[in-house]
Amino acid sequence: MKILTLIFLTLTSLSSAAHSGRTNSEGCHNDRKNGGYHCHGSKTKSYTNKSTSVISTSSPPLLTNYNRKDWPHWVDADSDCQDTRAEILIRDSRVPVKFKRNKGCNVSWGEWLDPYTLQVFTKASDLDIDHVVPLAHAHETGAANWTREQKRAFANDFENLLAVEDNSNQAKGAKSPLEWMPGNKAFHCDYLMKWRAVKLKYNLRITIKEAEFLVSKLSNCEAYRAKFL
Repeated sequence: MKILTLIFLTLTSLSSAAHSGRTNSEGCHNDRKNGGYHCHGSKTKSYTNKSTSVISTSSPPLLTNYNRKDWPHWVDADSDCQDTRAEILIRDSRVPVKFKRNKGCNVSWGEWLDPYTLQVFTKASDLDIDHVVPLAHAHETGAANWTREQKRAFANDFENLLAVEDNSNQAKGAKSPLEWMPGNKAFHCDYLMKWRAVKLKYNLRITIKEAEFLVSKLSNCEAYRAKFL
């Protein structure tokens, strides 16, 4: 138990760099004059409940029911007409994207390699933006009583978002890694490291079974071993 606790309480400090332009909540933006989409360090506030244990044997009763409308997502944080969905599509495309009606707002075409299925897509409409740690799962593990601002920050956190095939996103739903993993086994290590990083960032509860599963799987991952073991 002590080993699990030490592993999951390991946090990485983040540094941020100043930027004269307007960026979204992640310190990222699409700079059309200087090379396209890039980031300057995380600006997202980390909202935590310090009275909540990171590793928990059980979850306390929820005081509110989950309602997706309480989590404003796909916002245009930097007012450049590109919402969070568009920003993620730009970030994850392997080629420069094309926009609907050439207005530079809504992405229509690009080239995306879905890390969950290893399928390649060129139509943005074939993709969903997946919350690695789903909103409903966050609600159930510590975020139920966050403010609307906190929920907005989580729902639009670039660290927790991936462009993936819509069917795989829907199959995953609000499931944890104990219940669902990407079909592409080569992505399992990255997926679990992202899951772990987001849950620690927001101090969301991790059950004993979840912790054991993560440690068991991640202990075989080279990147994880190099950083934490």
